[in-house]
Amino acid sequence: MTHRTRLLALLWMSALAGTAQARTLEADVAKLRLPVATLDTVHVQLEWPEGATQGTLSLQAERVQAADLGIDARHIAWTCPLQRIDTVGWACDGTLRSAGKSFRLAIAFDEAGLRGTFGDKRSTIAMHRATATPDLTRIDLTRVPIVWAQSLLEQSWADARLQGGTLDGRVDVAAPSKGPLQITGRLNAAGVKLETTDATIASDKLAGTFDFDYRIYDAPHPSLLSLDGTLHGGEFLAGSVYVALPATPIRLSIRGESREGAWTLSRIDWADDGALHVAGSAALDAEANLRTLDLTIHSDDLAPVRDRYLTGLLGIAGVSDLALTGSLDAQVRVDNGALHAFDFVPHHVDIVEPTDQRFAFHGLDGTLRFSRTWPIESALQWHDGVLYGLKFGAAKLPMRSEGGAVSLTQAVSVPLLGGALRFDNMTLRPPADGKGAEAIFGLSVDKLDISQLATALDWPVFRGQLTGHLPRAHYANEKLDFEGGLSMAMFDGRVDVSSLSMERPFGVAPTLAADLRIDDLDLLSLTEVFDFGSITGRLDGTIDQLRLVDWSVTAFDAELHTDPKPGLRQRISQRAVQSISSVGGNSLMTSIQGQLIGLFDDFGYKRLAIGCHLVNEVCDMRGLHSGGDTFTIVEGAGLPRLTVIGHNRLVDWPTFVERLSAVGSGEVSPVVE
Repeated sequence: MTHRTRLLALLWMSALAGTAQARTLEADVAKLRLPVATLDTVHVQLEWPEGATQGTLSLQAERVQAADLGIDARHIAWTCPLQRIDTVGWACDGTLRSAGKSFRLAIAFDEAGLRGTFGDKRSTIAMHRATATPDLTRIDLTRVPIVWAQSLLEQSWADARLQGGTLDGRVDVAAPSKGPLQITGRLNAAGVKLETTDATIASDKLAGTFDFDYRIYDAPHPSLLSLDGTLHGGEFLAGSVYVALPATPIRLSIRGESREGAWTLSRIDWADDGALHVAGSAALDAEANLRTLDLTIHSDDLAPVRDRYLTGLLGIAGVSDLALTGSLDAQVRVDNGALHAFDFVPHHVDIVEPTDQRFAFHGLDGTLRFSRTWPIESALQWHDGVLYGLKFGAAKLPMRSEGGAVSLTQAVSVPLLGGALRFDNMTLRPPADGKGAEAIFGLSVDKLDISQLATALDWPVFRGQLTGHLPRAHYANEKLDFEGGLSMAMFDGRVDVSSLSMERPFGVAPTLAADLRIDDLDLLSLTEVFDFGSITGRLDGTIDQLRLVDWSVTAFDAELHTDPKPGLRQRISQRAVQSISSVGGNSLMTSIQGQLIGLFDDFGYKRLAIGCHLVNEVCDMRGLHSGGDTFTIVEGAGLPRLTVIGHNRLVDWPTFVERLSAVGSGEVSPVVE
């Protein structure tokens, strides 16, 4: 029993000694300081009827503060029957009211020690301090709402808000006159729900059992922490990392020391059997910023790792459906808050993003090594893969890391569409110094079969080859920019692609931008592919500022026209005329109508041109001659003379595409009366 507790007990006994002459004793104290708390504006009243075996003690306080326990309560009222225990002890067990709530508070002290109980019908905190061991206080908790610890938590984590859950267990607090304050015990947590004010950290339904030993030394000695526990269920969010814990137990072990608010964790061990085992060490500064990290990671089975640990990060990257199989070993080292080195060793790993077959790598093996200081070599390889539905073959990437980057040591050719996709060079830089990941590479494509490309993308059967060289491509901040261009040999002509760039190439709603130049395409081959009817001649033109979002066209400025060639007949079939009319609906008309069209198989034409500036799903049309709302698409030549005129320059793009698709698939047949 402490010195101040003894003084308080003597005060009570002295007051009781006078109860033979007084039925009521009152006292007002401006401030009462006890070992664990300070009471302000205290009023104490004791009623002890003459000859009675017990009295009634009432205590009121405007404010009770216990900084070490995180307690700051106002308007406290406690009433209890005061009784003797033997000849030197006293006990009082009654109702405590605060902030409109009622609790049970019982205090007893005698020669054996000091005991206290606080709680309600469901929850109890019991404290015991024995006279024989005055430096040791034992606290037992039974279904204690974790929100009772909110004020205590705010002392070390001001932004945290406890919202649910319970604690059971025992805590021993040893406060010897010489030596550290030691807090040890075992706690069982259930249904823990927590959220910070900025919502960057949150948990729900966390459950676990923890053994801990926390020893607080005076400076300059460090305070020591030992924690061993088992987690079984629940979920938590830390920044962009979301973890959904399985029902099977996860073992957690931490050893650390603290100096002036900074922590050094000499041991971190997380064991999710079969799925993920992480072991290592870390150091954090006084603001909880990561300074050093050294981890070894192993997974026997990557399949459950996605759902348990990676959904948050994959969701941000736009690949939340990514599937992983195989096993993995890895090492990661962070120095001075920056990535210093890592080893990534996959074992027969399959990585599949099934949405629209965006990408897949099968049979990934080898080693990827990164070092910010010394040179180090490694190599990755895969068996085959898929990129946006296009299958590619096996490849091996020999690499060297130095200067904070990983680079190919030689060009790598990947079989693709009957030709090859060749990485002439490649340099990868992981995130560092506040900058995100970055990649720079040179790319060449050699004789890719466009017919295979069309089949894979479910396009009409084009024929030709795709060849080109992109000397420099730069990926950063989810944007991929290309220098150089690609050239496609198709329909006996060329299509050149320039100003090519992509945003979020593997994320949500990937966006592609490019400019296209069309030169001398054979219109007969082109129209026959689309089953549009037949048009003979040569086609030139441009499609500038082309933009696709999630592979749907959203904007462009196009101009297409025929390029007359000496000796080349320019004819348009009756079916092609009908197809144009079907696509245009009421906005297009021809100068030969009804029964007369059916009398001719084809018509001569002098010139053909069409243009469209697409913005916000509206196509502003133009042609050979534009005036007001009309524009000429086909200018006839010879007899009979055919002219196709548009009478509405503003065309709804989705409707236009729907009609064009119907004509190309044969769903709309020309009608000749």
